[in-house]
Amino acid sequence: MKRRYFFVINPKAGTRSKDGLEQFIQQRAADDGVEHHIYLTSSTTNPYTLQHLAEEFAATDMIACGGDGTVNMVAAAVKNTHMNLGIIPVGSGNGLSRTANIPLKPSAAYEVIKAGKVVKADSFCVNRQFACMLAGLGMDAAVAERFSHSSRRGLVTYTTQTLIEFFKAQPYQFEVCIDEFRFHTDAFFISVANSNQFGNNVTIAPLASISDGLLDIVIVQKMPKAQLPFALLRQIRGNNKLKAMADELGSKHVLYLQARQVQVRNLQQAPLHIDGDPAHTETELCFKMNPASINLLVP
Repeated sequence: MKRRYFFVINPKAGTRSKDGLEQFIQQRAADDGVEHHIYLTSSTTNPYTLQHLAEEFAATDMIACGGDGTVNMVAAAVKNTHMNLGIIPVGSGNGLSRTANIPLKPSAAYEVIKAGKVVKADSFCVNRQFACMLAGLGMDAAVAERFSHSSRRGLVTYTTQTLIEFFKAQPYQFEVCIDEFRFHTDAFFISVANSNQFGNNVTIAPLASISDGLLDIVIVQKMPKAQLPFALLRQIRGNNKLKAMADELGSKHVLYLQARQVQVRNLQQAPLHIDGDPAHTETELCFKMNPASINLLVP
């Protein structure tokens, strides 16, 4: 089948100028003789619009040119369709790109799209909302909220907002149900991961795979605030092993579990983020795996 590229560019993503990106795409696609269309996102763009426009164009591939929010929107548009998802990562964190080993340099990322190697990647839903990378309740969602209102992007800004939120953070009360095992916990945050990281190679779920049909659940429980950075560092380094449901529940600061579905009663309305963007939080939340739902172009 002759390929047709539908590029989705977010002009506001990341810290780098996008002035040359559209020209670069036009030139490379023309050199390859590939029919293509470029769409610039706005505040009103949504997955349904993208899917409709791409299908009208008869696209074989939809390429997200932006950060994690752009990837989320484009992945939602191609979910359970014949279209492939390509990524040219020009955002701040680029979580899914880093997990899938997609190069951060646009020219190298374009070569990955051109080579056309496809893997069946998973996605998941948070109640009625789509996710393909990472969702979280609590402190990390509060950081995402602060970051979304910042006039500056990039790792330095994200780190600054994280430090500010760290000193303010208090644990929230949750009731968690995994595979019919139910327990209460006071936790600084709960991360539910499909890809393994927040972005910028901060791997909150080191064993996570985008194609294993499982969610990785990381629960950072109540502990003295001074111990929190060290507990997180052990998790990021991969020192915490996967646990059985009841194994060391009361003695471990960080719980690391895997399941196809997790239900959380958010008893204190802890804030929620989905793929790095703030989302509407609810008292009852169900995180459910949608296996092999995305045709992802990878190296």
